[in-house]
Amino acid sequence: MRKIDELLYEYGLSHQNETNKTIHWICVPAIFFSIVGLIFSIPSETLVVYLPFLQNFANWATIVLAIVLVYYLTISPPLTLGMFFFSALCLAVANLIDLISPVPLWALSLGLFVISWICQFYGHKIEGKKPSFLKDIQFLLIGPAWLMHFIYKRMGFAY
Repeated sequence: MRKIDELLYEYGLSHQNETNKTIHWICVPAIFFSIVGLIFSIPSETLVVYLPFLQNFANWATIVLAIVLVYYLTISPPLTLGMFFFSALCLAVANLIDLISPVPLWALSLGLFVISWICQFYGHKIEGKKPSFLKDIQFLLIGPAWLMHFIYKRMGFAY
């Protein structure tokens, strides 16, 4: 069995309850976005100190997402493409919020992060099983891939 299949199977074991699954369909993308928003909010001036050649190209969120995409590439190149598009959408929305919102992006992201995690733990209480990441931290990245693999299946794409 491929590593991605093993990871998705193991993640799915603690996500059988329909209510918990529904909560995850809402909260996993929200948590992913909120983390992008929080990292996006780190002033990019600090980036120049560490990576001056990226001065006008990226912010911290772009760098972190590039590393995350390398992880996805190691477990499933096809899923990496979907995660790339979702990551790009998160970056675009974070940028838009940063430009037009009267509330700072970091504050919105932090609020979304906290509320989403509360909902996630409630879903696992309903499920009666602990979140997978308590067993293995990499499951924090498998959650979004788990959802993406369902999208791929529905569209008839191999993952």
